[in-house]
Amino acid sequence: MPRIKKIAVVGAGLSGAVIGRELAMAGHEIDVFDTRNHIAGNCHTERDPATGVMVHVYGPHIFHTDDREVWDYVNLFERFMPYKNRVKTTSSGQVYSLPINLHTINQFFGKTLRPDEARAFIEERADKSITDPKTFEEQALRFVGNDLYEAFLKGYTQKQWGCAPTELPASILKRLPVRFNYDDNYFFHKYQGMPENGYTDMVGRILDHANIAVRLETRFHGDLREDFDHIFYSGPLEGYFDYEYGRLGYRTLDFERFTHEGDYQGCAVMNYGDVSVPYTRVTEHKHFSPWEDHAGSVCYREFSRACGPDDIPYYPIRLMEEKEQLAQYVRRALQETSVTFVGRLGTYRYLDMDVTIREALDTARLYLSASADHMSMPAFLHPPLQTP
Repeated sequence: MPRIKKIAVVGAGLSGAVIGRELAMAGHEIDVFDTRNHIAGNCHTERDPATGVMVHVYGPHIFHTDDREVWDYVNLFERFMPYKNRVKTTSSGQVYSLPINLHTINQFFGKTLRPDEARAFIEERADKSITDPKTFEEQALRFVGNDLYEAFLKGYTQKQWGCAPTELPASILKRLPVRFNYDDNYFFHKYQGMPENGYTDMVGRILDHANIAVRLETRFHGDLREDFDHIFYSGPLEGYFDYEYGRLGYRTLDFERFTHEGDYQGCAVMNYGDVSVPYTRVTEHKHFSPWEDHAGSVCYREFSRACGPDDIPYYPIRLMEEKEQLAQYVRRALQETSVTFVGRLGTYRYLDMDVTIREALDTARLYLSASADHMSMPAFLHPPLQTP
C-alpha cells in the first residue's frame, strides 16, 4: 500500500484547490495555506449585503472552455448556468459591439456590407507594407488598418499595459480581432457559463474533504518545508525565493466601486477605448448572474497600473526585462527538490480558469503516478521559459 504523504499546497485558488482535492481523494494529508482571509483567490465572489448582487470581488471571471473533462469537473461542485459574454465599448461618444464584428464595421463606417464585402473592405484598409509584424501596433495595422486600431485597440491597450502599443510584442494580439458576421459572443468556446452560487462556493466544495486542512491568513514560511513530503506552490515564483533577483513585473487593477438603483449600463462589461477616459472599463455585476433579479446594482470602474510590492498581481508583463529575470528564477527553481510550481503566479503565465484547472488535474495525476513508481516530480510541468 502506498505511503500516506503530508503535502503542502500554497494558495487556495483554483490550482491549489484542485490539486489538494485530487491528492486528498488518494488518501494523502493536505495542508492548504493562503495569506488572504478567504478561499478562491482572485475568482473570489461574495454577496453584496445591501443589493443581494453576487460580486466578483477581484473583477469578473467568466468560465469558458472546450475541455469537456474540465467542464464536467467544475459542474461536479457547482451548477453552471448558461452565460454568454457580450462586451460593448464606448469610443468617441458612440457605443459599439466587441469583438469587432460585422455590426461594428457597418456601424463604424456607416455601411451595409455583407461578410465578403466587409472582408475585402477591411483588407483594403490594412497596411500591407507590414509583412512581418513585430509590435502590437504593427500587428493591428496589418490586420484592421488605422481607423479601427485607433478606435478600439490603441487607447485601451495603452491603458491596460501602461506603455505604447509600439513597445508591446505582436504576440499579445494573437489572432485577427475581427469577425465577418454578427456574432457578438466574446468567446469561441463550446462550454460557457457562470457558477450559480459563485466561484467561492464552488472552491469551498472542492476543498471540503476530510484530508484537507485550510489555513487562511497564514503565510507558508521556508522553515515549514521540512514538515512536508512535497510542496505545490501557486504563489509568486519569486516570492518562494524571497525575491532574490527582484520582483517580476505585473500589472495590477484598482476598482472604484459604486452602486446604482436600477440598471446602470445595460450590460455586464463596457470598455472605454479613449485614452482621455482614465479607466479601461466599467463592469456591472448583476449582469453576470442574469438568472437573478435585483433592483440595485454594484459596479466597478477598473483602472490598470504597475503592480507594487503590496498590490495584488494580475497580469504578468513578460517583456524582455522580465524574461531575463524570469530565467534566473527558473534556473533557481530547477535546483529545488520536493516542490512543484503551479498556476498563474507560480509559472508567471497568464492562464484562463479552464487551463488552470486542466494543468492542476494533470499535475495531481502526475504526482500520484510518480509516487507509485518512486519517481521525483519536476519543478514545472509547464516551464515558464525554455532555459538551458
